[in-house]
Amino acid sequence: MKPSPAANLDVRVERPRPPPVHPHRPGSLRARPYYRRWTPWIVAAIALSCVVVFLVSMYVNDCPGRNSGDCAAGFLGRFAFQPLKENPLLGPSSATLLKMGALDVTKVVHGHQGWRLITCIWLHAGVVHLLINMLCLLFIGIRLEQEFGFVRIGLVYLISGLGGSLMSALFIRSSISVGASGALFGLIGSMLSELITNWSLYANKVAALLTLVFVIVVNLALGILPRVDNFAHIGGLISGFLLGFVMFIRPQFAWINQRRVAPGQQPAPVKRKHKTYQYILWLAAAIMLIVGFTVAIVLLLRGYNANDHCSWCHYLSCVPTKRWKCNSSPTYCTVMQQANTLNLTCEGTNVHRSYLIADATQDKINQLCNQLCS
Repeated sequence: MKPSPAANLDVRVERPRPPPVHPHRPGSLRARPYYRRWTPWIVAAIALSCVVVFLVSMYVNDCPGRNSGDCAAGFLGRFAFQPLKENPLLGPSSATLLKMGALDVTKVVHGHQGWRLITCIWLHAGVVHLLINMLCLLFIGIRLEQEFGFVRIGLVYLISGLGGSLMSALFIRSSISVGASGALFGLIGSMLSELITNWSLYANKVAALLTLVFVIVVNLALGILPRVDNFAHIGGLISGFLLGFVMFIRPQFAWINQRRVAPGQQPAPVKRKHKTYQYILWLAAAIMLIVGFTVAIVLLLRGYNANDHCSWCHYLSCVPTKRWKCNSSPTYCTVMQQANTLNLTCEGTNVHRSYLIADATQDKINQLCNQLCS
């Protein structure tokens, strides 16, 4: 958002010339020169970290050394992708993602591995998944970091990601979940609440509000496709929306102007730093954040399944059509090892296959089972 000229400035000879500003843009702040501009770096660091983690995941995956089928892009050697029928997003296997820290409710609740609620944010299912998320992060995050600094943007990103993981864990019980989408939706949600809480500071505010709402609705609508964890999107969006009221509150122009009075000029009457409605929104959002996260964590650790109390909520993440099904049942295989032959039968599809493998490890069996049932 570009700055715009302040109106009715009383310019004196002894007063420094105000910095150059630009015309209004829809949703731009009216007096941008008064607000500090930050040099963005945390967003780029997050994106780089996700890329590094993905490369490490592919190295650990080692498709040519672990997979008996044909790996995609085999010329990449150890970094080759899993077969496309197993992972069409060009990435590692589910077993590798689980080993690297993917969100698995069973391991969080019964294995006391709560750290997976955070580590899953840094993992991605494939190159396609990674590119989409990182492009969105750079497009949205850099602009926000310039406005509010690395501390607040970093906190909104991490807390929103945690909120998305908690929501996902309460509803998605039978599959693993990875990706930064919940954190990204948190940034989008914080943009919406920032516009609301600083409503009086914006020009063309209605146009900006409608644009943000349209972007949110379209992205949530895409979340009803299969293999997309829309619950993480919703949890991240709600968390970021509440965090925006707490983190992105701005002082009023009148309060800023009274602190910039030129020497010899009569100071204006003292104004409050924030308006009453901003304080109300800040307090309400802070309470809802604390209560919401506390309740979600307690319910998760008690093994609470939100689907048992909401029979229609699963449609928020996937809506079945003639073109696709929303099968969220767990993947199980009947295993029989005979000498150097491993026999697997997928219980969901009754598909059977034999592999020339002796003394297969459990990770290898899980990997082959996922591939057989996909």
